[in-house]
Amino acid sequence: MKKAIKTITIVAFLMTAPLVMLAQNPPHPNGGGDPGSGNTPVGGGAPIDGGLIMLIAMGSVYGAKKVWNYKK
Repeated sequence: MKKAIKTITIVAFLMTAPLVMLAQNPPHPNGGGDPGSGNTPVGGGAPIDGGLIMLIAMGSVYGAKKVWNYKK
């Protein structure tokens, strides 16, 4: 009986916790302005160029290694 009460209490807490724990909305990317009114693009100003090339290169090397090991 104690185990059932403990389980019901935990389940009830986990079901009601999201109603109480609400997060804030993220800030607007342009400091509160409209999406087209500022120097910062909507997606932010982070460059993805160098990291994307490195990710593709590492994926190619990993895939080549897998093929090489498969053929052995």
